[in-house]
Amino acid sequence: MRLKIKVTGRVQGVFFRASTRDKAVELGLYGFVRNEPDGSVYMEVQGDRKNELVAWVKAGGPPLGRVDEMTMEEGEDMDFSTFEVRH
Repeated sequence: MRLKIKVTGRVQGVFFRASTRDKAVELGLYGFVRNEPDGSVYMEVQGDRKNELVAWVKAGGPPLGRVDEMTMEEGEDMDFSTFEVRH
C-alpha cells in the first residue's frame, strides 16, 4: 500500500525534501516529496520499509526540521520507479 503523508511544522527551508529523498532511497522506497503552498510538505511513499521512513519523519526528519503534525492516508500502489523531489 502507498502512504500519502502531509507534514506540518518547520518543514520548509530546512532541507526536508532532500533529506526525505535521501532517507527513502537508503530504505529502497519509491514515490515523491514536495512543498505545498500552505507551508507543509506532502509525500507519497511505497515499499517494504515505508514504516521506517514514517518513524524518521515523526522524529522530526532532518536535523533542522520539526514536525508538529503528520497525517497519513493509505492508497493503492502507483507505478513509481524512483523516489524524487517534486517542485
